[in-house]
Amino acid sequence: MLISTFAFSVANILVKSVSHIPAFEVVFFRCFLASIYCYIGLKKAGADPKGSSRWLLLARGLFGTLALYLFFVTVQNIPLATAQTIQYLSPVFTTVIAIMFLNESIRRLQWLFYAIAFGGVLLIEQVDARVSPFFLIIGVMSAICSGAAYNLVRRMRETEHPLTVVFHFQLIGAIVGAIGMCFEWKTPQGADWLILFLIGVFSQIGQIFLTHSLQSEPAASVAILIYSGLIYSVLAGVLLFNETLFAGTIIGILLVVFGVAASVYIGRRPRRMLATEITQG
Repeated sequence: MLISTFAFSVANILVKSVSHIPAFEVVFFRCFLASIYCYIGLKKAGADPKGSSRWLLLARGLFGTLALYLFFVTVQNIPLATAQTIQYLSPVFTTVIAIMFLNESIRRLQWLFYAIAFGGVLLIEQVDARVSPFFLIIGVMSAICSGAAYNLVRRMRETEHPLTVVFHFQLIGAIVGAIGMCFEWKTPQGADWLILFLIGVFSQIGQIFLTHSLQSEPAASVAILIYSGLIYSVLAGVLLFNETLFAGTIIGILLVVFGVAASVYIGRRPRRMLATEITQG
């Protein structure tokens, strides 16, 4: 899980390093490489790439792609650690959407921890002028779309091969990214090509090790390690992008992490999804 978190963090750092490249281009290169890997994996596993729940697969792919695109937009425009922190709200929205559409219930105390997490995000926006309300909304929308996508994944867990679900997400991401590039394209220069390639590579490495960790250990035991990604984001922001963290920002980040982690713990319903909900895979 530590390797997975590190790989995803490197991918996010690379995304920020090409902030001059439109987010749709980054989505395309990231998803195109991953879709090839997933297709090869499906063939080796003898699974059907087309799947049977076509509309659900399409909806999951669209929500996942929108979440990924909006996340990349925030990474490119606000401090890296802050963008990562806002994305950590996705398990909250996953639970809320499950209550609305899957008739699931949660403990009352979890609502308090959700409020603490949102309070942390609002605190960050208030104390850090670099986080405008616009990009705050974009980040929250990304987390909402992630919540919708993962609820769709849960709907298909009994009917679709996991790689089929991932493949459709990556394929739709590549298609949507290609369409987006028709409206906004900037030709990568020099090292940009290598960076875009490495974004896809490190994202896939993160997904592979995430899957291995969840198959080897209980999700509750390893999910908490995902928050180590904040350490990488903070260090990269300070050392590579000259980002300054204010005391209020640090407090806000800690409130978000505490609120989300505590709500998951109180829920006492460890699922594999809890870990994947706070990644970009």
